[in-house]
Amino acid sequence: MRQFTRKPVAVLAAAFVVVAGAAAAFAYWTNGGSGSGTATTATNAAVTVNQTSPISGMYPGQSAQTLSGDFTNPNSGPTYVAAVTAAGYTIDAAHVTAGCTVAGGNYTLGGTATVGAEVPAGASQGAWSGLTIRMNNLSTNQDACKGATVTIAYASN
Repeated sequence: MRQFTRKPVAVLAAAFVVVAGAAAAFAYWTNGGSGSGTATTATNAAVTVNQTSPISGMYPGQSAQTLSGDFTNPNSGPTYVAAVTAAGYTIDAAHVTAGCTVAGGNYTLGGTATVGAEVPAGASQGAWSGLTIRMNNLSTNQDACKGATVTIAYASN
């Protein structure tokens, strides 16, 4: 009969450890899970509507004068502008005191300024046109409006 020596037993033990280790290396667990995260969107600042068309020397009954301009977009990227409207107007205080008033109907704003475009970031960007201002002929003395400064309020959307 043959006697076992320690050398073959050691080799068999080492082989067993290698095989067992290899099996352990391929063992894994599967698992499901869930979680959540967040993302935020920025807000944007309103654009400033600028009038670039100079209007001067209006007089009663004159035809409507075309208003036009551009935008100042303070945002870091472009902003979409659908249209510009003339929201109203004021007359300088000295002429209001003299009798040239908004309520008196001395001026009429009109027209449509469709933009329908993205306005790039920065000053003097994009363009709008199509609004008008007219000094009405009221068939009464309108001397109080001579030299008046009419400030138009614009809005965009």
